[in-house]
Amino acid sequence: MSNADDLERLRAIEVALEARWPETRIAPTLERISALVDALGSPQMAYPTIHVGGTNGKTTTARMIDSLMGATGLRTGRFTSPHLESMLERIAINNHPIEVPDFIFAYNDVALYLDFIDKKFEHPISFFEAMTALAFVAFSEYPVDIGVIEVGMGGEWDSTNVVQAAVSVLTPIGFDHMAYLGNTLSEIAHTKAGIIKPGSMVVSARQELEVATELLRRVAEVGADVAREGVEYSLQSRAIAVGGQLITIKGLGDTYSDIFLPLHGEHQGSNAATALAAVEAFFGGQALDPEAVNAGFAAVTSPGRCEVVHREPTIILDAAHNPHGASALVRTLQSEFTFDTLIGIFGAFADKDVVGILTELEKVIDTIILTQSSSTRAMPTAEVERIAREIFGSDRTIAISDLESALENALAQANSPSHENSVGIVVTGSVVTVGEARGIIRKIPRLESAL
Repeated sequence: MSNADDLERLRAIEVALEARWPETRIAPTLERISALVDALGSPQMAYPTIHVGGTNGKTTTARMIDSLMGATGLRTGRFTSPHLESMLERIAINNHPIEVPDFIFAYNDVALYLDFIDKKFEHPISFFEAMTALAFVAFSEYPVDIGVIEVGMGGEWDSTNVVQAAVSVLTPIGFDHMAYLGNTLSEIAHTKAGIIKPGSMVVSARQELEVATELLRRVAEVGADVAREGVEYSLQSRAIAVGGQLITIKGLGDTYSDIFLPLHGEHQGSNAATALAAVEAFFGGQALDPEAVNAGFAAVTSPGRCEVVHREPTIILDAAHNPHGASALVRTLQSEFTFDTLIGIFGAFADKDVVGILTELEKVIDTIILTQSSSTRAMPTAEVERIAREIFGSDRTIAISDLESALENALAQANSPSHENSVGIVVTGSVVTVGEARGIIRKIPRLESAL
C-alpha cells in the first residue's frame, strides 16, 4: 500500500514526464537514449533480454514470455507500451506493475540525468525515452534475471533498441505508423528488423512473403539464427474452452499438449506458440518443464485484448487500432461468441486507417456507437460518424461524443425489452478508448465486472 506522500510524489512525476515530448512525436535516432543510458552506466546491460517487436500482438506476447519465465523460477522485468490506465503498468516486476515507491526510487535515479542530456541535444529526452530508461534502471536495481522488452514503434531507431537481446521476437508485421515506417510492407519490415542483433536468435511469427524475405535478409546479414512459425515451431491444434482455449504447441525442443490459455482467439494461440518458442530459444532450444509451461500460460492475462469484463450483458474490450487487429477481433467474435446482437462502441485516433478498421468491424457489429477518447490524437466524433455512415449506413450508426454516455447508451440498448436474446457490447478502436472505458466500467456500481 502506498502512503499519501508517495501518491502525491507519483502525481508530480507523472506531470513532469507527460510534459516531455509525447511518444507520438518522433525524431528517429538512438543518439539521445544512447547518451542517457551511457550516463546511467548502461543499466540495460545488467541482465539478459528478450526483445519483442512487430505490429500486432507484441504486448500480449511479451506478457506470455514474462509469465513463462516466471514459472521457470526467474525474476522478471517487463517493459510494454502504451498503458491502459496507469503508466505504472508499463514497468512490471515479476509480472506485476511496479510498486509506487520503487517507481519513485527509479525516477529519482534518472531525473538529474534527464536534464543533463536535454542540454546536449537539439531535442529533449521524450516521454518514451525517459520511461525506457526508467524501466532499465528499475530492472537493474531489483535486480531481475531476465528483461522482456517490447518495442515502442518500429525497431531500428526505437528507444528500446539499445539492448543487446539474446532473443529477438517478431510478431506479425502489418501496416501501421506508415508516416514513420514506410508505405510498403518491405519498408516497414526493414525498420522492424533493426532489432535483430549479430549472433542472436530470432523467433518470427507467421509473416507475409515480403516481410519474411526482409527479415531473412537481415538474419543473413548479421549472422543470426531463426525459428519460424509454421517451420521450426507451430500451433498444432486449438479447441475452444470455458474462459479461453486448449492448445497444443510444437516447440523447438518438445511438443506441449492440452495447455489451457485463458485468452480468446486463434491469434492468441499463435502468440502463445511464438512466446513458447522464444523462451525455449533463450534456454538454448531445449525442452521446458511441461508443468512450468502449463502454469505459465494459465497465469497469463492481457487487459484490453478481447477482454471479457462483464457478463449479462457481455462486455468485451479490445484495443484493435488497425485493420489487422480488427480482423483478428472479428474472427474471434465470429468463432467463439454467439451473440444475436452485437453493439459496438468505437473511438479511434485520427492518424489510423479508420476506414479499414470499420470495414472489418461491419462484418459483425449490428449497431455502432461513434465516440472519442480524451486524447488529443482522437478523431472527432463527427468525422468518425461521417466515415461510419458510408460503411454501416445511417440506420446502424449513433454518435455520442462522451464515452461514458456512449457506454450508458449501449447498456440501455442491451437491457431493452426489444432485445430478448443474447446481446454483446464490444469497445474498440484505440488503446486509450479501451483504457478509459475500463476506468468508467469500474465506477458503474451495477456492473459486477471482473476488473
